[in-house]
Amino acid sequence: MINLKKVGLTALAGSLVAFSANAADLSLSGGVEITYVDTGGTGANEVTGNSWGANSNMAATASGDVGFGTVSMTRGISQTGGLTSSFQSLDMGDAGILSFDSVAGAMVGLTANDDLLPTAYEEAWTGVSGSGISGVGSTNVIGYRNTIGGVSLSLGYTNGEGSTATAESASSGLGAHGSTTDMYVSMSPIDGFTIGAGRSVNTATNSASAGTTDTEETVGHIVYSSGPVSVGYRLAESDSGATATAGSSMEGYSVAFNVNDNFAISYGQQDTETKSVAGSTAVTEEVAGFSAAYTVGAASIRMNHSTSSNDGGVAAVDDETTEIGVVLSF
Repeated sequence: MINLKKVGLTALAGSLVAFSANAADLSLSGGVEITYVDTGGTGANEVTGNSWGANSNMAATASGDVGFGTVSMTRGISQTGGLTSSFQSLDMGDAGILSFDSVAGAMVGLTANDDLLPTAYEEAWTGVSGSGISGVGSTNVIGYRNTIGGVSLSLGYTNGEGSTATAESASSGLGAHGSTTDMYVSMSPIDGFTIGAGRSVNTATNSASAGTTDTEETVGHIVYSSGPVSVGYRLAESDSGATATAGSSMEGYSVAFNVNDNFAISYGQQDTETKSVAGSTAVTEEVAGFSAAYTVGAASIRMNHSTSSNDGGVAAVDDETTEIGVVLSF
């Protein structure tokens, strides 16, 4: 890691008031990854080109005391120089943490807690399906986190489904309004045991046409860890507010085992039922995944293999993917 300490920030002066900025701690970190990916199944998604790939990234983080809390910001930079993430927070101690997620932070609500099942590397559905839950998202999201009396709260809000601001003349009328509110609550009544649940409501779904309802999502987790073994169970549901769009319900579990301080393995399953709508037949997607990771210092070798039947809620469509990666962080 490259550390650039005590970077002074210039005081800002306005015509009516001057603001004095304290020194901030700035650091740069990054990593490189080489991957091998192979896919297959009946969904015409097999890799036909080069299965090998490489990626690099860098993150700039800074923090500083502003008198009533500590401000932190993160900016992620891709290998092509583009901005991959942008988010900031204000830690006020016992008063909690306020945040604003501009891009790709996944900081609060169901977005940050969509699938908490223990795993050595990736979730069981990686590469073949999804968690089935969107939550408040990661674009222009106002967030708040705190732990009160042993109960952890994670709250999020965004208007217009996170869309960028537009002129009033362009934003008036159907389809222009609505918001998403999101809350996830968790607690650990005994050592090693955590239970949590959350709910997200998107009112923007019904703003474009009359007669539709809000999109509502719920998720719940139970996770227990004892020694080298962790097990988890997950239930989730998504009821779409869009016209003639089927909702879905998810059930999953996983078990992870730390073989030693450096090597971990895990196995997980997830069943997602796409509900019947407009005379269609309900279909259950079945996903299974195995992960392993070996870490020494800042280097990791990790793999994931996932399979899916009735992929995406479509009967008789299968999918599978295998990923092997080597990661070096600095």
